[in-house]
Amino acid sequence: MSAALEALKASLIQAREASSPQQILDLIPYSSFIGAEAKVEDDAVLYWLDRRSSNIGNPSLPAIHGGVIGGFLELSAAIEILYTLDVNEVPKVVDFSLDYLRPGRYKTIYCSCSVLRQGRKLVNVSVTAWQDSPDIPIATARCHFLIA
Repeated sequence: MSAALEALKASLIQAREASSPQQILDLIPYSSFIGAEAKVEDDAVLYWLDRRSSNIGNPSLPAIHGGVIGGFLELSAAIEILYTLDVNEVPKVVDFSLDYLRPGRYKTIYCSCSVLRQGRKLVNVSVTAWQDSPDIPIATARCHFLIA
């Protein structure tokens, strides 16, 4: 195993032991670029994206760019796999289906993930994003990842 994979595995184990999904997010430059954060709350991981002017896609509303929302949901699903499952390599996206339900206004976006099924090679994750209430989602995603 390469030194980089050994370092990743050690970082993942340390993050799981410390109950800190944020440590995994910190390994991914894109997460700091968009401002993604995570913490364990009520035995589940809560992900959020604070408002950041560089994430605005429609300044007239203003609204968060749809690509940023999609990237945030995909990133959250991957972190969910790395944090909650015994997976020590970055999962690869096989399929990602995203439904935009409402505009992502210029305020904090939250999301939660649920691993629906884990097979030997594929993992299916559902993601729901909201702003004001989990009962009023702004986007949902279904993701399939290839794991080693």
